[in-house]
Amino acid sequence: MLVRVVSGVLKGRRLVAPEGTATRPTSDRVRESIFNALGSIGAVDQARVVDLFAGSGAMGIEALSRGASECTFVEQSRVASDVIGENLRSLDLAGSAQVVAKDVLTYLGSAPRFDLALIDPPYEFDRWDELLGDLDAGVAVIESNRLIEVPPKWSTVREKHYGTTVVLIARLVPGHARGHR
Repeated sequence: MLVRVVSGVLKGRRLVAPEGTATRPTSDRVRESIFNALGSIGAVDQARVVDLFAGSGAMGIEALSRGASECTFVEQSRVASDVIGENLRSLDLAGSAQVVAKDVLTYLGSAPRFDLALIDPPYEFDRWDELLGDLDAGVAVIESNRLIEVPPKWSTVREKHYGTTVVLIARLVPGHARGHR
């Protein structure tokens, strides 16, 4: 599958995607729509971003292309995390990014606070309450094949269907950041 950066300073640059069906890169059209919506609420510029279940890293790289200050890519698959590293090196982004080859839920147990979280797990993922309960980010983008009900610490900003993909953008309710419980 051809994956490219949709907009920003890296617009049009191609990305490598891991071989096989284990990862499912977000289509250009959906990625563009997500980032246009995030831009309209000021969620990307100078943001500290985490790309969970990062796959090829396309979502986090799009955030960096559009002005995010840094991105942490969390991907358990060693093959996929190596591909992310390759993409970051080819785009000269290694200085503003780090790749963590670890299970997402394990990582979140000790993760710092982020401004923006990009979450696109395998469609069979069913531990949303745990993930969204542990996540400390100002805004979260949730991609799934079904509507995900967010816990009370999150408020839905936008929900949109793109064929079989459902994208939900949520904000952390004030007072629910880690350390403010």
